[in-house]
Amino acid sequence: MAKLSERDICSKYITPALVDAGWDLHAQIREEVSFTKGRIVVRGRLHSRGKGKRADYVLYIQPNQPIALIEAKDAEHGVGDGMQQALDYAETLDIPFVFSSNGSGFLFHDRTGQAQLTETSLTLAQFPPPDELWRRYCAWRGLDDTAKAMVETPYYDDGSGRAPRYYQATAINRTIEAVARGQKRILLVMATGTGKTYTAFQIIWRLWKARVSRRILFLADRNILVNQTRTNDFKPFGAAMTKIEKRQANKAFEIYLSLYQAVTGTEDEKNIYRQFSPDFFDLIVIDECHRGSAAEDSAWREVLDYFSGATQIGLTATPKETRDVSNIHYFGEPVYTYSLKQGIDDGFLAPYKVVRIDIDRDLQGWRPAKGQTDKHGEVIEDRIYNQRDFDRTLVLEKRTELVARKITEYLTATDPYAKTIVFCEDIDHAERMRQALVNLNPARVKENRKYVMRITGDEQEGKAELDNFIDPESRYPVIATTSKLMTTGVNAQTCKLVVLDQRIQSMTEFKQIIGRGTRINEDYGKFWFTIMDFKKATELFADPAFDGDPVQVFEPTGDQAPIPPDELPDGQSDPDAAGDIQAGDITGDAIPDARDAETGRRLKYVVGGEVTVQVVAERVQYYGPDGKLITESLKDYTRNAVRKSFASLDDFLNRWNTAERKQALCEELEAQGVLLDALAEDVEKKTGKVFDPFDLICHVAFDRPPLTRRERAEQMRQHTVFDKYGEQARRVLEALLDKYADAGIESIEDIKILTLAPFTELGTAPELIGAFGGRAAYLAAIRELEQALYG
Repeated sequence: MAKLSERDICSKYITPALVDAGWDLHAQIREEVSFTKGRIVVRGRLHSRGKGKRADYVLYIQPNQPIALIEAKDAEHGVGDGMQQALDYAETLDIPFVFSSNGSGFLFHDRTGQAQLTETSLTLAQFPPPDELWRRYCAWRGLDDTAKAMVETPYYDDGSGRAPRYYQATAINRTIEAVARGQKRILLVMATGTGKTYTAFQIIWRLWKARVSRRILFLADRNILVNQTRTNDFKPFGAAMTKIEKRQANKAFEIYLSLYQAVTGTEDEKNIYRQFSPDFFDLIVIDECHRGSAAEDSAWREVLDYFSGATQIGLTATPKETRDVSNIHYFGEPVYTYSLKQGIDDGFLAPYKVVRIDIDRDLQGWRPAKGQTDKHGEVIEDRIYNQRDFDRTLVLEKRTELVARKITEYLTATDPYAKTIVFCEDIDHAERMRQALVNLNPARVKENRKYVMRITGDEQEGKAELDNFIDPESRYPVIATTSKLMTTGVNAQTCKLVVLDQRIQSMTEFKQIIGRGTRINEDYGKFWFTIMDFKKATELFADPAFDGDPVQVFEPTGDQAPIPPDELPDGQSDPDAAGDIQAGDITGDAIPDARDAETGRRLKYVVGGEVTVQVVAERVQYYGPDGKLITESLKDYTRNAVRKSFASLDDFLNRWNTAERKQALCEELEAQGVLLDALAEDVEKKTGKVFDPFDLICHVAFDRPPLTRRERAEQMRQHTVFDKYGEQARRVLEALLDKYADAGIESIEDIKILTLAPFTELGTAPELIGAFGGRAAYLAAIRELEQALYG
């Protein structure tokens, strides 16, 4: 057995033991189960994927209901050597029964806490059968026979092979189990872009098929959400489904989709929901439940209170916890949370980098001269205006132009057709930003007038283009200026740039806005995105509440009312109220009045070009391996990261020179958080020179004077290493040096380069390899070339 590989152990010992224990080889046993995609690592303007996680075995009671996990090792390992890795995977997959094996037996770890001993040793013949583990599972979860029947109701299967991702299955299974145990209020927290609607569909489908929930209401706060849900994920419900609209309540269906606003009104006779009896619905699912449903006095809560006997499931990416609004108080602790950080680490969500741009007037403020008037002849109130005021109470036209210019410069330097959302203070600001961007992009606008569009709630033509903006196949619009309309419910899979020129104090709203860029679309090259921040909104990334588990900060009681706005400290308002859309406001945008209704004074002063503005600081921040933004300088961050891996320059040089592939060492460093390509891009921008990773590390981390790639290549041409080869081999080496100077070490370490120009002009790949005396001799020559390059 000592010479058997891990695969041999699996096929000869582990799989037969499972089959002998009664596990169905085809329906219940899955081998080499990949459950994450591998985190995307952004390298300058390029990207790569890390390794995904893969379990050797996952055992299922039924499809998408995992119950046990096995980590296999070859015969040279101990029986328990795979246990720690297996426990890590089992925790992620929400699996209670964990095994490790080297083919001689099993080490069994019971995570339920019910066993007398947490870990026990088993022979191959003692592996527990499915019925035993299922019985123990149900006892752990508190599921009686009736609940078990509900939990065993299968998922919807369309025959295409599509299966829920692991976290979706966990969310679905935990929710079904909670309902089976009689829980009436359930909260699911899942980051934007992780498939909440598909998750909701599978939950509803299983409860509907089990006949536990015969009539179901799905509530959302945007019409686009309801329509997308109806035509996409919920399509299998077919004729059993209807959408409540035109204030009509048809009671002949089983699945009802509705806007909150479609079933509520200011008068009882307009409250369509009252046409249904209080016990009509068995299940209500509330999408984006952070909006109004958690507030005691919201119109939406009236719907939930009216149908209080129904099971109610709240879905949100951003649970709201403030003094007067609490999702947790209403729904209880989340049965499952899948965060933005988890989604990025797993490779299901796009990482991001942040471009922070500080403008002098924002930081220093601006004060008008005595008696100074604005463009409309209005005398400007004499005080200091700062970032809080700009585009709310006072407009600096040059500031708008500057922001538009920085957006244009970024798109021109990267991809002029990258879908971009510019979040502005209000509709007026969004319109002025649209005009500024149009004027800065005349060629693009001439090509198609919809290159820049204002998409706000008050403007029908812009709203009509929303579908085209989020459609990956539609090139236009490219840039959308907005304020509130696109903060949520906009599935913009190909959005690569999110611009924040809006003062954001609501963590809920901030998370929703960031969520516009987190979706990945590999078919259209969308793997990561950029946040361009002009209003210091990204300082919220440093708030512990940004991506942690939801924490209830206030639990209201009957005698504790919300704090009236006039009792808040000066200049403050409820920071989370900004992200809310009240009942009846389906646009999400506030249309500013030009003048105060009582005094007639202009509410927003407009100052023309006589006041100049300029950028005083600009820095790029990167999403680090720990899920936090790298806020120190890229140089300092690289120095610290490299020195964690290498104690000294000699230590690094020894590792570099002995590495069989230099690129493999570079990839190892990047996996540990060293952003080599970002650093190279930064250095090239500042110096105009291109350096090898070797020189970047030596210089930045250990203060060694660097050489450019071309300087190293020219030095190498004088080296005697070329002298021992024939003419054809020397020409290959010369061409390899040219490739190195242009593209770096990675380009010359792959033997496939010999099949590309200019090597094809020197001969076929076999001929070129033969000039060195064969493949082994060619690879040895490459290693010798590298030793000379870095010697």
